[in-house]
Amino acid sequence: MNALSAAGEELSLVRRHFFLVAAIAVLILMVVGGALRLAFPVQASPGGPQSASAGTPGGRSGGPAGPGGGGAAVTPTQAVMRTFTDRIEVLGVAKGRQSVTITSSATELVTRVRFRDGQRVQRGAILVDLQSSEEDANVTVASAGLNQAKRQYDRWRELAERGIAPRATAEQYQAAYEQAAANLRAAQSRRADRVIRAPFSGVVGLSDIAPGSLISPGGTIATLDDVSVIRVDFDIPDRYLAAIREGQAIVARPDALPGEAFSGRIAMLNTRIDERTRSIRGRAEISNAEGRLKPGMLVRVGIDRGQRQSMSVPEAAVLFEGDNPSVFVITKNGAKTVAEQRSITLGSNDGGFVEVRGGLRMGERIVADGLNRLQPGQPIRIAQARPGGPPSAAAAR
Repeated sequence: MNALSAAGEELSLVRRHFFLVAAIAVLILMVVGGALRLAFPVQASPGGPQSASAGTPGGRSGGPAGPGGGGAAVTPTQAVMRTFTDRIEVLGVAKGRQSVTITSSATELVTRVRFRDGQRVQRGAILVDLQSSEEDANVTVASAGLNQAKRQYDRWRELAERGIAPRATAEQYQAAYEQAAANLRAAQSRRADRVIRAPFSGVVGLSDIAPGSLISPGGTIATLDDVSVIRVDFDIPDRYLAAIREGQAIVARPDALPGEAFSGRIAMLNTRIDERTRSIRGRAEISNAEGRLKPGMLVRVGIDRGQRQSMSVPEAAVLFEGDNPSVFVITKNGAKTVAEQRSITLGSNDGGFVEVRGGLRMGERIVADGLNRLQPGQPIRIAQARPGGPPSAAAAR
C-alpha cells in the first residue's frame, strides 16, 4: 500500500509540472508571435480591401467624393423678407411708485406691533404703538385747562357785553382760552407721534421690530413700498432725443426673470440733459398687478423706433470668421453643384434671423447648417427635404 501511495503522489506531481510547463510554453509562443508581427507587418494585397479611412480623399465620408460621388450633403435655405424693429436698449433700475422707510420721531419703547412681514396695508393703518402714558396724561391736563379757560372766557365776555366788566379783561381771558386750546393741540400731536401709521397703501417689508424694542429717531421700523406700479429710471443718449417722447411704449426685460417681458410707457422725461454724460433721464411706469417685479431689479428697457422690411437669413447659416461674416451660396459649376463662400453685410438680429444689408440677392439659396465642414468651391449635394416641410423651412427651424 505504501508503494502504491508513493506512485500516486509521483504521478500527481508529474501532472502538475506538465501543465505548468505547457502554460509557460504557450506564453513564450505568444510573446514571440507578437514580436514577429511588429517586426514584419502584413502588407495589403493589391486587390484586397481598403481601410475605412482610405474610402474617400481626406478620410471623411460624405466629403467631396462621398457616397455616390455627389459631394457633401447639405440642407439649403434662402434669403427671405422679414420685419425688423429698430429699438433703443438701455439699462434701468426698478423701484416702487412710492417707497419709504418707516421710522419714529421720538425715542420710545414699542408696546405693540400691528403688522406682519409682507402684509399689504392701507393708508393710515396703524403699524406700531409706542409707550405713551406720559403723553396721555399731558393730553388730559391740557384738556382740563382748556375747559377751565373756556368757562372763564365765557363769563367775562358776558359781563363785558353787559357793560359790567371792562372789555380789556374779557380779551385777556380770550387770549388765555386760545393759549389753552393750542396747548391741547400740542399735547395731542405729541400723543399722535407715539402711533406709527402707514403714509400710503403698500406692502410692508421684512422687519425685526418687536414689543419692548427701543426705537430712536432714524431707526428703521420697517419698509413700505407701493408696488402696484413699478417705476424704472433710465438714461438715454441725447442723440436719441428726437426719437423718444412722453407716453411712448416701452418693453422691460428684467435680468432676474429671463424670457419675460413687461409692457409700459414713458411717464416723464427730465427737463435738462446731463452735461457730463450727454444723456437725459427718463422714467417709465409698468403695471405690476401680479407682483412679479420687485424694487431694485436690473431692467433692460427697449424703446421701439419703428419697423422695416428687410432681407434676412437664419443666424445658423452665417459663418463668422473674426469680423467678416459670410455664407455659402449654392451655385452651379458646370455639371457640379458647389458651395461658394461669399462675404455679406449684416444688420440687426431678431428671433434667430439676421438682417442682410449687402452681399446677397433675394431668393438665392445658401447652405443652412454644417458650415464648418465645407470649403470654398467644394462640390455638394442637396439633402432630401426633412419631414414636415421643405428644406428651407427645416433650416429656419
